[in-house]
Amino acid sequence: MFCPQCGKEHKERANFCCNCGTALFTPVSAKKKLARSFQDKKIAGVCAGFAEYFDLDPTLIRLVWLMAALFLGWGFIAYIIAWIVMPYGPPPQPVAATGPSTAPQLAPSH
Repeated sequence: MFCPQCGKEHKERANFCCNCGTALFTPVSAKKKLARSFQDKKIAGVCAGFAEYFDLDPTLIRLVWLMAALFLGWGFIAYIIAWIVMPYGPPPQPVAATGPSTAPQLAPSH
């Protein structure tokens, strides 16, 4: 196996080139699934789910969907069908507190 950056030959399978540090193998990412959003939903999370899937702004998707509903007529029906068919995505993960609490401590009153 040869490094695509510097051309050095590697006898063993390596993730990075020992000479220049170039990645020799790209990790396989998990395949995205189309699902409704838990976090950024206005009605049912359909537009936010499409936005997460296509890596777009949810407001842009909502505007396009609204235009399709108002001018083309099929947007409302498509939203209802997507609401029924699309599953919910994974729930948001809680953020663990890592540092000391910044809330003011009250002195005990006697």
